[in-house]
Amino acid sequence: MNIILAPMEGVVDFTMRDLLTRVGGIDRCVTEFVRVSDRILPARVFRRICPELLQGGRTLAGVPVVLQLLGSDPVLLAGNARKAAKLGAPAIDLNFGCPAKTVNRSRGGAVLLDEPDLVHAIVKAVRQAVPADVPVSAKMRLGNKDKGLALENAAAICSAGATSLAVHARTKLEGYRPPAHWEWIARIREQVALPVIANGEVWSVEDYHLCREVSGCADVMIGRGLIAKPDLANMIALDRAQQTGDEMAWRMVVPLVLQYLEQIERDIAARYVHGRIKQWLQQLQREYPEAAMLFQQVKTLRQPEQIRQAIYQSIGATHRTAVA
Repeated sequence: MNIILAPMEGVVDFTMRDLLTRVGGIDRCVTEFVRVSDRILPARVFRRICPELLQGGRTLAGVPVVLQLLGSDPVLLAGNARKAAKLGAPAIDLNFGCPAKTVNRSRGGAVLLDEPDLVHAIVKAVRQAVPADVPVSAKMRLGNKDKGLALENAAAICSAGATSLAVHARTKLEGYRPPAHWEWIARIREQVALPVIANGEVWSVEDYHLCREVSGCADVMIGRGLIAKPDLANMIALDRAQQTGDEMAWRMVVPLVLQYLEQIERDIAARYVHGRIKQWLQQLQREYPEAAMLFQQVKTLRQPEQIRQAIYQSIGATHRTAVA
């Protein structure tokens, strides 16, 4: 009964994986995708997206990190998977679910679900390219425009030798609009002889249980739910152990936001920092009214130091030690 932190481009980066896995309850992470288009990528590209390669393929909290590849050329994907494995990736995941228009126009992500034969060829080529002890998984949506090929795509991934399959229970056309069709994951699970991981619309412990009940899956992948509620995986883990614990109050989340701000200031260009922080605050406001208030205070700010001071002021703190 694993909880997997979902890959989310531009959201679940190295720093976010570090913070969330230190909160606890997460058993495995999947990176943002490494885009493969025309060549075997240099090591620095893999290490930029997955710095955990430099620390045994794990977060600082010791949680394994799967490296995800996105592309449409089986040969190039196989070559890059082989290189990633040599660099220390503990497992390889293949992206057949990204709904972004820029990705889809380049024949990547969810549009590949219109071509089950190509999906099969990609998984097979990657499986054959990496050592037998390196798992090869895939993540798919229920389809591109409709669900007509969902079972065929899942069967293609299974027969090509994948170790496991994560299914986001919506089509690309459905985007992120509720509901997630967990009953379709159950149909897929009944058709394929490999572990299936359920993904989509898990925001609470109650959602987790309902998702498992409807889908029949032991493992659940969570993305936006963990961004909005950083302790969700930990609360699920406590619930599974029939234990109770206090949920994270806003005062406990603020230090995480500040840590994220400080880390991304070092890691990305200054002009992008304010956008990342505001993006997280927008997600957090689903669970924390204080995040909505803070977002209103920082939404016109662009300098990291201005945002930092606004965060301190929002909790009545004037020094870093006040939120330690």
